[in-house]
Amino acid sequence: MTSIKDSLYSQPLGQISSFAFDDHVANVFPDMISRSVPGYQTMIAAIGLLAGRFAKPNSICYDLGCSLGAASLSMRENIAVGNCKIVAIDNSPAMLAGFESVLTQKKTPIELQCADIRDVKIENASIVVLNFTLQFLPVEDREKILAKIYTGLLPGGALIISEKLAFDDSRQHELQIDLHHEFKKSQGYSDLEVSQKRTALENVLIPENFATHQKRLKFVGFSSAELWFQYFNFASFIALK
Repeated sequence: MTSIKDSLYSQPLGQISSFAFDDHVANVFPDMISRSVPGYQTMIAAIGLLAGRFAKPNSICYDLGCSLGAASLSMRENIAVGNCKIVAIDNSPAMLAGFESVLTQKKTPIELQCADIRDVKIENASIVVLNFTLQFLPVEDREKILAKIYTGLLPGGALIISEKLAFDDSRQHELQIDLHHEFKKSQGYSDLEVSQKRTALENVLIPENFATHQKRLKFVGFSSAELWFQYFNFASFIALK
């Protein structure tokens, strides 16, 4: 899928609609996320390395909220074991259409499903990825889906979660937000684009602090959950069964 420069918020909008993963976003998503999420490509590459380590023969690797498939494709490039498949799920038809347009089948097959991840059964999983997905779910639904993932993971399995973080300390919270906005401007976004995108994401993307994530993961059964990457207020962590 050819990446188009993200200019969705470059002109003043009289009414800013809530952010949605529609055709407009899907068309510019690779450019949007690479210029909006610090360290995104590092996280994608590392998800592949982690998949290579944790994927087991005769198991399933899940990419929940797969968007255009960057994490799935990275996993596939690094999985060496046999009879292992990737199940990539998203509830956006536009995103899955974009993913399907670039998908070629190789040794490790990728199966696409258009569904709400809250309704999907997780089973026989060696690794599950929630790459900037959990933050878009209602807070009250997060524990339930993590418990479902834990149940569906094989012993020794891993859950990779990447999220935008909040911070308890107000000065740190504002500092991290400011640094993120400076990062976006360094990538070519204007003050108007940053402001309008922030408004569009209000009440759509709900970040939490790492301690809250860690406590929830341990509550549903994971033996450990630790950060492995952080760049300003964007982070990725790994939970082990």
